[in-house]
Amino acid sequence: MAPFLLISKPIVVCVIFVLSFSSTIDSAILLVRASDSSSSLEHEAKALLESGWWHWWSSNRNNTSSHCKWPGIACNKAGSVTEIKPPRNFTVGDESGKLNFSSFPNLVQVDLSGNGLQGSITAHFGVLSKLMYFNLSSNNMTGPIPSSLVHLTNLTSLCLSLNQINSSIPSDVGNLKKLVHLDLSSNYLNGSIPSSLNHLTRLNYLSFHSNFIEGFIDQEIRNVEHLSWLDLSNNEMSGVIPIELTKLTQLEYLNLSSNQLSGRIPPGIDLLSNLLHLDLSHNRLVGNIPTHIGNCNNLKHLSLNNNSLNGSIPGQFGSLSLFYIDISHNVISGRIAHHLGELTSLEFLNLSHNNLSGTIPDFLNSMTQISSIDLSYNNLEGKIPREFKDRYPPQAIIGNKGLCGEFKGMPSCLTSTTTDSEEEPERDRFHFSTVSLYLLFYLSIFGYLYIFLSKNDDVESERTVNRNGDLLSIWNYDGRIAYEDIIKATEDFNIKDCIGTGGYGSVYKAQLPNGYIFALKKLHQLEAKEAALIKSFETEVKVLSEIRHRHILKLHGFCLHKQCMFLVYEYMERGSLYCVLCNDDEAVELNWTKRVNIIKSVAHALSYLHHNFNPPIVHRDISSSNILLNMEFEAFVSDFGTARPLNPNSSHETILAGTYGYVAPEFAYTMVVTEKCDAYSFGVVALETIMGMHPGEFLSSLSLSSSNQDVMLKDVLDPRLSPPTDKRDVQDIALVATIAFACLHSNPKSRPTMESVSQKFLSHKATLVKPFREISISQLWQKEYI
Repeated sequence: MAPFLLISKPIVVCVIFVLSFSSTIDSAILLVRASDSSSSLEHEAKALLESGWWHWWSSNRNNTSSHCKWPGIACNKAGSVTEIKPPRNFTVGDESGKLNFSSFPNLVQVDLSGNGLQGSITAHFGVLSKLMYFNLSSNNMTGPIPSSLVHLTNLTSLCLSLNQINSSIPSDVGNLKKLVHLDLSSNYLNGSIPSSLNHLTRLNYLSFHSNFIEGFIDQEIRNVEHLSWLDLSNNEMSGVIPIELTKLTQLEYLNLSSNQLSGRIPPGIDLLSNLLHLDLSHNRLVGNIPTHIGNCNNLKHLSLNNNSLNGSIPGQFGSLSLFYIDISHNVISGRIAHHLGELTSLEFLNLSHNNLSGTIPDFLNSMTQISSIDLSYNNLEGKIPREFKDRYPPQAIIGNKGLCGEFKGMPSCLTSTTTDSEEEPERDRFHFSTVSLYLLFYLSIFGYLYIFLSKNDDVESERTVNRNGDLLSIWNYDGRIAYEDIIKATEDFNIKDCIGTGGYGSVYKAQLPNGYIFALKKLHQLEAKEAALIKSFETEVKVLSEIRHRHILKLHGFCLHKQCMFLVYEYMERGSLYCVLCNDDEAVELNWTKRVNIIKSVAHALSYLHHNFNPPIVHRDISSSNILLNMEFEAFVSDFGTARPLNPNSSHETILAGTYGYVAPEFAYTMVVTEKCDAYSFGVVALETIMGMHPGEFLSSLSLSSSNQDVMLKDVLDPRLSPPTDKRDVQDIALVATIAFACLHSNPKSRPTMESVSQKFLSHKATLVKPFREISISQLWQKEYI
């Protein structure tokens, strides 16, 4: 035993020493780790402070609270930041690079949407290997999409929409194999869609709309088999719609509108049995509307308008549950299919600008759920049903020369008791006289324009008419006799009869002896010698002679007298919207319902100008001064001196036109006019109407700081009116404000078309998700009520 004991003592001591040393090392390691962890957390807190974004919060609380309790910050159990999501009323308004995101290795979620960020997207984001959710939407970000983002292989949601990002889509975007949601819409992206995107087999939502993306739709898109939402609209894509698209059987929303797609609608579209919304409008598609669309049993919204589709309306439509159909501006022929009468949920129907024939079917009279219908500019004929007249406005059927009935602007139907053999010559005489009147109308306009431009003062009409006759005779004669009546009515254009001054002339009120009251826009004598202003006069005559819309000021005639030139308009008793809003008494009389109706009327008028003419007519000077009101506060768009058709073969470059405060910002540096310039001006007028004043300072404050977007909608409304309480008024005002902000987007491609605005007003049934008093500008800016 002794030898053993002698030997074991050193061993025991050694073991004790080793155990003690090991314990010391472990403790040291733990201390180091704790120190490192503490240092890391301090580093994260320091990075948050140095960004300046939370300075006000930390300074107000003397730095006593943990950074994990700061607004928009969430941490894991160890105290490391995992989420950065400042609230929408949080003032950031600075470059994203101010916050060093590489200091937060455990970040899982970054949501900086709607925080007024500027500058380019920092490359620091590319090192956040654990990041799953990344949202920078609704800011003012510029520059490219950094290539480092493709290293975020755990990312499931990427949203960079509603910015000003200018680059192509990274070619390696296919590396983000876990992506479920990808939204790059409403930017300035260019180039084509990378083929690697087809490797994102988990993708459920894909939106690239409102960019400048070119190229074809790749056939390999069939590999993204879980897609339920695909929006490539409002780009510059070309080629055909690949049949492989019909393999995406989980699609519920498909929008390829406003591109340059050609060819036919692919067969097999009926395989998309889950489809709710299909929009292929504003392309170059040809061929028949596929009958098998009728097998898309869940389809609610169908837009095929503004293509070159032909054939007839498929009877299979009747088996669907559609509430919205727009197949206007095609070459559809045949009769209006009676199967449409089976669509008991249909609310919106636009068949205008086609070659449809036959009569207005009786079933349309019994479809009481329809809120908007347009059959204009077809070849319909016969008597207009009385029920149709009672329910729909005249513009719903204009442009159908064969229709007759007690409808404004339509010839009356012949109800003679003569025999059949006697009726035919009478009908022929009727058509002949109608055609003759149209020919006389247009020949008179162009004839007198020719005389005026030729300065042929020797040509003088020998015709005589009653001095106090219908002023419409001014269309048929040179204006000399009508001119004498007008001189007397205005006391030679006395200043006391002047009711306003326009862009290139003064407006006078004239009452003729027969009781008719008109407004005369007289070109100033000095300006009448300037070629540019004479051109404006000619433009206004030409544009207005072609326009027929209930909310566009009616032109009764014009005078090309050698002593002066003037236009003869319908007189508007209330004057301009601007003047009414400036008058406290009239502004109070202009209640919320009337204001909303004014905004809707202007939207419908602009939609008509932009989408019912080819090429479109752009007004270019929409302002509250050019919106006139009659005694019932109905609105009429006026002053077309700067209006012009868009030449599809030109760049649309032009000299400055419009009113300060209403001109779209891009016009200052592009000098290019598009329909979206009118959309911007409309947005200003819409806000001005509900605010009671021009929104200039308010808009400037919104662009400078996102904190101003936390202002409540109720606080910016015209204080001269009591806050709206009627449910319909509340819903309409929220919708108006939402649409107005959309129209004011800095990127013109992100603004809605006036056609879509008009349709939204016609078909939208808003349901507010919270009380009106709790609706903020930021929520409307984010389109939460459209």
